[in-house]
Amino acid sequence: MAQSKPEIRKVYTMVEEIRADGVRVLDRPHHKAAAAAVFKNPYAGVYQEDLSLLYTWSEELGEMLTKRAVAALGIEPKQVESYGKAVIVGEKGELEHCAALMHPSLGKLMRDNVGGGKAIIPSAKKLGYPGAAIDVPLHFKNAAFVRSHFDAMEVRLPDAPRADELVLIVAVTDSGRPFARVGGLKVEEVKGEDGLH
Repeated sequence: MAQSKPEIRKVYTMVEEIRADGVRVLDRPHHKAAAAAVFKNPYAGVYQEDLSLLYTWSEELGEMLTKRAVAALGIEPKQVESYGKAVIVGEKGELEHCAALMHPSLGKLMRDNVGGGKAIIPSAKKLGYPGAAIDVPLHFKNAAFVRSHFDAMEVRLPDAPRADELVLIVAVTDSGRPFARVGGLKVEEVKGEDGLH
């Protein structure tokens, strides 16, 4: 029988501070932060039809990770501009284990801890090994069509996931890309009603 609480081996928090891009220096650094939990996959090596235990775990872990990522940015939750999520599953697991962590329940907890969020939370999943990297997709939290915030943050943990582990990652930012200039909807034009515009 699977354990009732996630058996967490490690929690990571990382911040990327961007001070320049290309030949230009930013007036104010841009920041991305990610928090990741490494924990035992209760269904490694076995087929389990009902994955609702992972839904429950995503609520507990998602709240903790989102709060850690926002705290790492040093801003108030409502000041978060972009968000994203990702899961890496070890070789004895399945991609569906990633989906169970990310899709049924995690989104509400993330939104509750970033001051709202009308847009869908972009996500990525993959089967990996210790040291495997994943690009956590990011976009503006209230309108998915804000091109200046189409971005990603690479996350790589040196010793995870092991074959019987999962890595859940939440990422947030305090801004869009440096010197964004490819047009499209601007942050100040967002209506924030349908999650798109």
